[in-house]
Amino acid sequence: MQILPEWFVIFNENHILTKENRMNTSNGQIRNNRLGVIILAAGKGTRMKSEKAKVLHCVHGRPMLSFSIEIARNALAEKIIIVVGHQADVVKANFRDEDLIFVEQRKQLGTGHAVMQARGPLEDFSGDILILCGDVPLLSAETVSHLLESHAREQSVVTVLTAMLDDPFGYGRIVKTSGGDVLKIVEEKDASEEEKKIKEFNSGIYCVESSFLLQAVGEIKDDNAQKEYYLTDIIEIACRRNLPVRAVKVENVQEILGINTPEDLRRAEDHMAGISRGKEP
Repeated sequence: MQILPEWFVIFNENHILTKENRMNTSNGQIRNNRLGVIILAAGKGTRMKSEKAKVLHCVHGRPMLSFSIEIARNALAEKIIIVVGHQADVVKANFRDEDLIFVEQRKQLGTGHAVMQARGPLEDFSGDILILCGDVPLLSAETVSHLLESHAREQSVVTVLTAMLDDPFGYGRIVKTSGGDVLKIVEEKDASEEEKKIKEFNSGIYCVESSFLLQAVGEIKDDNAQKEYYLTDIIEIACRRNLPVRAVKVENVQEILGINTPEDLRRAEDHMAGISRGKEP
């Protein structure tokens, strides 16, 4: 039996995910109760100013990546696929568990390209794929539960976790219709001045129907300012096919802010210390 650290924000009694209650949504219908997880952990993290792979930097005595793995296990994922790149062998050496599947992104060509590397292990999988980031250690199990429940209840093909900031500089903006439907996600460097005024931003965390995901990532192009394959492009692909795309807002924005600098790391450490004391910092 796996024992969680006392500081970990575990599911309360109403949020424990089992195969049974993933099916028992409010409308009683769900396409499939199987879940796979892809964790994006290939980045070097140049702004950390360290030779160490970013996901191996510790928060509260644990490598950041371990938090995402914990989330995946508590969501009862049947497959946990970790996309590694920078210092791939070192990262793998730190996580030797048999339930983890590692794939390598040899060239850093964007988040869409990273997910492409996970297609092999998912060829025989049918269900939903939860996509997590290996550098977001503050994400709570309750938030993931809410995301998965909403995805099932709304029968979405893509559900993206979002949040609000007055100035979400550096994050992709959530572009919606006047009725509130998600149209696309525009990255900072590709956004117009009007789009940069949007306060709702992308966390980089998604739940996606597996067959759509595997097909859509093969259609992503690198025709953008970064010349990268953006995973966010799957939103537009779904919309063009009139497939349901939803956004779920997280209330505590601190949960989904990535760790990109030593200052971010200190902030996460302080936040986690507050959780271990039983209060928000």
